[in-house]
Amino acid sequence: MISKRKTYTEAFVWIWLPDKTEPVVAGKLTVQEDTLVFNYGQSYLARDDAIAIYEPELPLKAGFLPPLPGMVLPSCIRDASPDAWGRRIIINKKLGYEGKGDIAQFDELTYLLESGSDRIGALDFQLSPAHYEPRSAINTSLEELLEAVERIEKGLPLSRELNDVLNHGTSIGGARPKALIEDHNKKYVAKFSSSVDLYNVVKTEFIAMRLARLCGLNVAAVSLTQSANKDVLLIERFDRIRSDKGWQRKSIVSSLTLLELDEMMARYASYQNLAETIRHRFKHASVTLKELFGRITFNILAGNTDDHARNHAAFWDGKMLTLTPAYDICPQNRTGNEASQAMAIFEGNRMSKLSICLDAAHIFLLSEKEALGIIEHQLNMIHAHWEAVCDEANLTEIDRKLMLGRQFLNPFAFDDLEGARSFLKARAKDIQEGLP
Repeated sequence: MISKRKTYTEAFVWIWLPDKTEPVVAGKLTVQEDTLVFNYGQSYLARDDAIAIYEPELPLKAGFLPPLPGMVLPSCIRDASPDAWGRRIIINKKLGYEGKGDIAQFDELTYLLESGSDRIGALDFQLSPAHYEPRSAINTSLEELLEAVERIEKGLPLSRELNDVLNHGTSIGGARPKALIEDHNKKYVAKFSSSVDLYNVVKTEFIAMRLARLCGLNVAAVSLTQSANKDVLLIERFDRIRSDKGWQRKSIVSSLTLLELDEMMARYASYQNLAETIRHRFKHASVTLKELFGRITFNILAGNTDDHARNHAAFWDGKMLTLTPAYDICPQNRTGNEASQAMAIFEGNRMSKLSICLDAAHIFLLSEKEALGIIEHQLNMIHAHWEAVCDEANLTEIDRKLMLGRQFLNPFAFDDLEGARSFLKARAKDIQEGLP
């Protein structure tokens, strides 16, 4: 629910149209009772190149467009809003050096208007319909970013200077510490370690992302660096294109939006429903379904159970959808064998088992033979590149042994494979025992 102690009552939505480097105002968000409703501006509707922010949720037509039933604001707008980490920075700013207010004042408009302008996707939010003033980043070092992150994690207020350093990254999704940086005409999401990490999450995510790409999946480019003796993961942004006239932005919607859900309904998100959406609304549906199937099986092989619907997304060009590169493949801490995926795979079953994926192969337009081949290929690629990628991450021998068999290739993923499927279990066991 939107707080009754509102700071803002409206916000203008600006959009970067395809291939453009400057934004135009698309419309306005307005508080209406306990929701935010959107309406397109007449000048935007009159443009020959206007596109819907996302259809069918916000079709290109005049009049107020309320959120879908049960939602506070349109989900495609919520995609551009900060998540836990970004909201934490904004709260720290408001309740820190300003020294006033309470969390009740932080409604959705506050988070949209107080977060950085270089947000994921092609939207931004302003108080003016006529003048666009970006809340821009300042050039800063990773050392300064790390200092700001540490103070946020300790619950300490930031100075105005440190807040300006970190505020640029407030619009990024996710719960972990991160920031946006630009270097040599490339833009990156920088992910930092957390003081509460039980293992080296940064290195583990790097290894998973690199191995997924080596398996042939469409995955964002990643690199590892260090600052102040701490590991930093750099993920190259794929929603930005550098041109002679400046940066172009690509519109992106999350799978939560594709499935017409919000955070309160996220438990109903499933790969089965996502596959149906792909069949009807995506370019190159059969290729996309094969890619999605490979991402699900790799997540299970790598122990990434944080595959919720905001960790899958699609480019939107005003007419059709295209799956974005994978961008958040992070093996999760695991004390036992049994695990479940964040999204149900097939017929409501979300257990982290390859057998369920194989049972679901047909909804991805795959035969069982094709599905088995995808998993076997991933196992072979993990085996072929494991040591080299771990070397690249400078991962210790102890950590390698802990990861292989606990997060990567956990026996739970294979334990019910029988008959023609059982060779996958044998192959995984050979890899763990160091056999060719």
